[in-house]
Amino acid sequence: MKYIWQTKSWPGFKWDYAKLLKPLGNIRFSQGSLITQIKELGFEIQQSARADVLVEEALKTSAIEGEKLDPDAVRSSVGRRLGLPDAGLKDISDQKAEGLVEILLDATINYSKEMSLDRIWGWHAALFPTGYSGMVKISVGQWRDDSKGPMQVVSGPIGQEKVHFEAPPAKNIDKEMQAFTYWVNTKDQLDGIIRAGLAHIWFVTIHPFDDGNGRIARTLTDMLLARDENNPKRFYSLSSQIMAERNEYYEILKAAQAGTGDITQWLTWFLECMNRAILNSHTLFRKIMIKALFWQEFAQTRLHERQTKVINRLLDAGSGGFECGLKNKKYMGIAHTSRATAQRELSDLVKKGILIKMPGGGRSASYDLDWEKWSSLLDYRRRF
Repeated sequence: MKYIWQTKSWPGFKWDYAKLLKPLGNIRFSQGSLITQIKELGFEIQQSARADVLVEEALKTSAIEGEKLDPDAVRSSVGRRLGLPDAGLKDISDQKAEGLVEILLDATINYSKEMSLDRIWGWHAALFPTGYSGMVKISVGQWRDDSKGPMQVVSGPIGQEKVHFEAPPAKNIDKEMQAFTYWVNTKDQLDGIIRAGLAHIWFVTIHPFDDGNGRIARTLTDMLLARDENNPKRFYSLSSQIMAERNEYYEILKAAQAGTGDITQWLTWFLECMNRAILNSHTLFRKIMIKALFWQEFAQTRLHERQTKVINRLLDAGSGGFECGLKNKKYMGIAHTSRATAQRELSDLVKKGILIKMPGGGRSASYDLDWEKWSSLLDYRRRF
């Protein structure tokens, strides 16, 4: 199979701009609508929205690669860095969460800063603070060396692997990345969103590291989108939408990387995926506003930090986010407490009007927030 980097024109990407006009127009319209909605929010809710989007981006960009970060550790890191510690949430430190949040903020806050090889190496080192990816020791903060053979993206059992993509030889990486960073820093007339999509596929095709290439590609994408919008604050999570469409994401990338250099199909999908991410942010904002309204109502209510933690999980999940409601066993798992304590604290939340007991269930009672009440109250407040 011949890959895109083996073509004579590499890295001379081609695309049919006429086919991108409609999805680009849709994005610009959605961006305008999003900006209008953000302006309607107070400063505190805007900050909360920014924090929630950053948490979502960190969790989902890792999940795309099959890595599950501790949501509380990510939220704790975001809260500290933005000066928005969650009420009642312990200060939890996790090296991986800290590193990922650090590079996401560096990419967006410092979006106008020149991209350099040192900066990319720094991002990679922050992603792998222990020098290991899972149980495997990797080269951190430096290019891969292909000492164990060419870098390949494979699937299937050992001995029967299917090769989906093979990256350029390690000896070419420094030259490839010099060209890439020079292009990133060059100002031209290319639309900023197309530039972000182009940077994404270019970087993952070079595949310069042993691991973490996808996360760094998506971080670069966020940086270029922030540059396009001239705004360091992100109010939608592209990684969250990519995670929801992960299979198609990999298939589209695979097709483009095995092509002739025409990436129209990839850019079309990228633009449409981004538009869906912006549209879905409206749902996120509603959830954030309900959360703010909820804590305004119960700001003076005395709660144990375990109760606060569980309530925040319910609020973050949204209506229907906890399938079959919050049961005693689920509470025990989130709060890390005994059955008796969980039942006592659940009963206390019901007495204080925070939780309602769901119909049915028998001895296995389920609880939830009164979503209908909070949704109606939000709509009422927004009308008046």
